[in-house]
Amino acid sequence: MTLQQLKYIIMIAETGSITMAAERLFIAQPSLSKSVSELEKEMGITIFNRSNRGVYLSEEGTRFLSYARQIVEQAEILESEYKSAPPPNRAFSVSSQHYAFVVNAFVELVREYGRERYEFTLRELKTAEIIEDVRTHRSDIGVIFLSHFNREVISHILQNEELKFETLFTAKPHVFVSKSNPLVRRKKVTLDDLKAFPRLTYDQGVKNSFYFAEELHITADSPKNITVSDRATLFNLLIGLNGYTISSGILSEDLNGSNIVSIPLESDEEMEIGYIVTTDRPLNDISRRYLEHLRHYIANYSV
Repeated sequence: MTLQQLKYIIMIAETGSITMAAERLFIAQPSLSKSVSELEKEMGITIFNRSNRGVYLSEEGTRFLSYARQIVEQAEILESEYKSAPPPNRAFSVSSQHYAFVVNAFVELVREYGRERYEFTLRELKTAEIIEDVRTHRSDIGVIFLSHFNREVISHILQNEELKFETLFTAKPHVFVSKSNPLVRRKKVTLDDLKAFPRLTYDQGVKNSFYFAEELHITADSPKNITVSDRATLFNLLIGLNGYTISSGILSEDLNGSNIVSIPLESDEEMEIGYIVTTDRPLNDISRRYLEHLRHYIANYSV
């Protein structure tokens, strides 16, 4: 086993394709495939499963990748200590449902490390994709929520994938509407009040289970429904169509503008928003620092 082989494994896992990995590594695809096969034979495991769409990590491969990343990272630190080369890039990745506070904390983290070399990634994804990102170590942290409705199903999935959920805060449900929406005059609204307006929800792709929805009361009767894939579109439709979406109540004027307001929703539900991580390795320093920024931002809001 060589350090180069470990770097090959990491690149293939990140691209999901031996062909694409070979292009990025500037080596021939047959050479890369041979190197992976030799490593699998040496270790006595199957690191990648093959399919018509490419390759993906096996269960053993996922665990192997975790150790491989640690070895490569430590080797880079060792080289930077004793060579004149520049220090290694500071790497961090977070996958999340569509929450403004996740973005705000990410901005603060980037500003903090802005004078150093870094490779940071923020992905706003579907719920199932967030879980997969953290499971395969593509992301260090994933941000999702649990509720009375989805807790049993999501918790079971996390347990099977050897992931754990850590609570950040618990919020009562609110609705986001535009300032021109007639509901703005209400101190609270009910689900019945909302039926006259379009309900906006985030697309969950092929795994479009109610349990993966980002919004509470997803099974409640709603005659007008619009599904979107990104936050900018959702907020534009809130304004343009007098729509609504159900969320935690935390808004960022910097990101969402001043035309959106939050109104409490009468409900027995609650959103326990937290982060998921793997159980097989500790958080690195950057991940811990990001969580500090996240908690600091959340602490400024009463939800």
